[in-house]
Amino acid sequence: MISKEKIESCLKTKILGRKIHYYQVLSSTNKLAKNLALHGASEGTLVIAEKQTEGKGRLNRKWFSPNGGLWFSIILKPKIKTFEASKLTFPISLAIAETIRKTFNLNVEIKWPNDILINNRKVCGILTESVTKEKKLKFVVVGIGLNVNINLKEFPENLRCSATTLKEELKRNVKLEHLLCELLFQIEREYELFLNEDFRKILERWKSFASFLGKRIKILMNGKLYEGIAEDVDNEGKLVVKFLDGTVRNFVAGELKYNFI
Repeated sequence: MISKEKIESCLKTKILGRKIHYYQVLSSTNKLAKNLALHGASEGTLVIAEKQTEGKGRLNRKWFSPNGGLWFSIILKPKIKTFEASKLTFPISLAIAETIRKTFNLNVEIKWPNDILINNRKVCGILTESVTKEKKLKFVVVGIGLNVNINLKEFPENLRCSATTLKEELKRNVKLEHLLCELLFQIEREYELFLNEDFRKILERWKSFASFLGKRIKILMNGKLYEGIAEDVDNEGKLVVKFLDGTVRNFVAGELKYNFI
């Protein structure tokens, strides 16, 4: 069980998590967070659930969210242009990767655009959802799903080869409240840097976790498969791919695969 009181006692943030909505079971933390934001919830509001019954990732894929993980969403209200909202994934994923590496000394990677991997297996996913009004950004809900104290055998069979958990990697349980507080602290720090127009610096540090750069990759977008070398991620967060014929294309979105034979 996650203790709301323990979270409140260990928080080091100025904004994030200062208002907490805690549930033992919830359909989706992102869904509730969006509803709260539409009704005036303040920036930094945190929605957290012990278990999600309808958790989702990118492309509307179901996100396995049993007891033992950290399933939470944060409401952000950055004063940025609408098209810049997609860049928020970078400071968030950087904060998570740095926290895991610093806290547990694990081999962490970031997979473009929004996955955190340990030893080539997915341990965390990030889903950002923006709401605009009259072409202006009203708010962004950032959903984070981190596999923590879950046995790998609990996962659906089709996910066991591609997923991992902190418990699986460390061979021990982790204190959820303390990890959450550290994550929120690091996310707030990177978010502040992002708002101060330090995206290029954030991106350079982000790239230090991006082991796919320079590798042969496949990317699936709109049902079409592309193959080439991942040359870079540009200052807009787009993946730069050089095809085998020498042409170059920038991808805004897509399903990235690498480390294949």
